[in-house]
Amino acid sequence: MVFEELNLNGALLKALADLEFTNPTPIQQKAFPVVMSGKDVIGIAQTGTGKTLAYLLPILRQYTFSKQKDPRILILVPTRELVLQVVEEISKLTTYMSVRVVGVYGGTNINNQKEQLYAGLDVLVATPGRLVDLAMTGLLRLKSIQKLVIDEVDEMLNLGFRPQLISLMEIIAPKRQNLMFSATLTEDVDRLITDFFSNTIRIEVEPHGTPVAKISQWMYHVPNYQTKVNLLELLLTENQDFNRVLVFVNTKKTADRLFELIHSKFEGKVGVLHSNKSQNFRINALKYFEEGVYRILVTTDLVARGLDISNISHVINFEVAETPGDYINRIGRTGRADKEGAALSFITPKEVEALGEAEAMMNWKIPQQPLPENLIISNLFTEEENPTNLFDKTYYSSGSAIKESQGAFHEKKVKNKKINLGGPGQRNPKFGIKKKQPVAVVKPPKFKF
Repeated sequence: MVFEELNLNGALLKALADLEFTNPTPIQQKAFPVVMSGKDVIGIAQTGTGKTLAYLLPILRQYTFSKQKDPRILILVPTRELVLQVVEEISKLTTYMSVRVVGVYGGTNINNQKEQLYAGLDVLVATPGRLVDLAMTGLLRLKSIQKLVIDEVDEMLNLGFRPQLISLMEIIAPKRQNLMFSATLTEDVDRLITDFFSNTIRIEVEPHGTPVAKISQWMYHVPNYQTKVNLLELLLTENQDFNRVLVFVNTKKTADRLFELIHSKFEGKVGVLHSNKSQNFRINALKYFEEGVYRILVTTDLVARGLDISNISHVINFEVAETPGDYINRIGRTGRADKEGAALSFITPKEVEALGEAEAMMNWKIPQQPLPENLIISNLFTEEENPTNLFDKTYYSSGSAIKESQGAFHEKKVKNKKINLGGPGQRNPKFGIKKKQPVAVVKPPKFKF
């Protein structure tokens, strides 16, 4: 099937031709007629399958020009990076159309965003937190919203945006079309659908949790963090086909620590990205990685969702994702657009269970590879791996302390016993209080008769 077979107008077809897009993906094919019908839709598809265009194409096909200032289309995404990406996609698709699009997100000057909104717009792309902030000012009115899109809805709920989403549902015009797209479907998402949507049509291209077929997966069992660092450096040094590598960790602290350990060995070729970095830093890190300046990007799950970075050769789970859905989203960064990719994981004993949950969701057993013979196995453990000796195990194993215990009530030790010496006057006569003198007992006289 080609895009010409869809009910697209000439402006969109010309923009797609400029982008060299010829064939719609399965999710785009299935979603287009359903979204065009005006019904509420929940679309489930793996990362890298074109979910963004799956909702943008039918929305823009139905778009009509208007001079009103308030937005008619609202697209919610979980991160600043996704805001920028969706705005860019809309700009490319509307090259031959007159569409005003604005993206708003936190971490930047809200006054500049107010000026953009005041000038008028048609499509608003936003993170939930900043959108609520702008709505509370009274400048942004959402009663004209005709189409609401929630992209990566499960991730949005995982990040704690449920209160903001509920608040927005209450102030947006009730008569609207709701579209939700995600790679995974959770119980929280089902509850949100039940509470706010009606007659939702579910479009699921692949069974939930199915890995992309063109992604090769394997894992290495390692004893500790430092051995993971040694393995990462060895693989990157000896394999030049690891030319664009995403390295995922679970926390911002670990991301900074790993960057500090490896950046000197691959000087100028390593970047780091997480939510504590400034907006300009994050934008530049992604830019340098996409342009090939950085060969390696160490990151948290910030870029596991939605971001379309082309030609990623390898995804490395330096730490196993905390949830199975996050594992699937991570590996979905490679093997995109019908290209082959590879995903490998470094597993310590405490991470075996988490990886097993991902395998169960995928219904796929990840093969194990032997460690390279020249890998240096470290005996060093981090503070997190080496538990602090807060409790002496011998204390519990001997049982002596328990045997000698006298329970809750016991005789006080001699040093803790106190003797009541009376008031201060009894202890020290200078206070003017004398001890009581003994009272004389007068015996009655005896009489003789």
